[in-house]
Amino acid sequence: MQAALKREGAHCNVTKDLRKAKSADALLLPGVGSFTAATSKIRAPEVREIVLNGKPLLGICLGLQLFFRSSEEGRGKGLELLPGEVKRLPAGVKVPQIGWNLLKIKRENELVEGLSNDEWVYYVHSYYPSTDGQWVAGTSEYGVQYPCLIAWKNIFGTQFHPEKSGITGRLILHNFLNILRR
Repeated sequence: MQAALKREGAHCNVTKDLRKAKSADALLLPGVGSFTAATSKIRAPEVREIVLNGKPLLGICLGLQLFFRSSEEGRGKGLELLPGEVKRLPAGVKVPQIGWNLLKIKRENELVEGLSNDEWVYYVHSYYPSTDGQWVAGTSEYGVQYPCLIAWKNIFGTQFHPEKSGITGRLILHNFLNILRR
């Protein structure tokens, strides 16, 4: 993810230091690991406060799942930035979902500027956010229709991996950086 953002001209720092996080232009929650492991490491109340005070946030895959309170994947409390929970993909589909799937844009927003409906994006996941509201900007379907793109105020996230999603993913990252520059 860091390399993909650098290709778009971003300077990235990996940190656990909340002072550095507060002074950053934006926060990124990357998409590798489990909900339980991530919630045991993230300082949810402090990170939540930083985001609620207006710091832009981009969550990728697991990072998006951390926007919610809980997950069927395990224990731990997420950031509770949006209502909903994280559920396991339904029985009857191969888990994890690995591969390309269509992004259906449900609401135009700055993150999807320049994209058309039915763009292909790349997934590696077993869980998805179960939520409904104005923040759902895009969906995909794999045994169930689920939110895969969140855009709400300063909170942005993708269930798919933009860094592996070719031109579509690159445009989403470019758009996120443009949001920061405005």
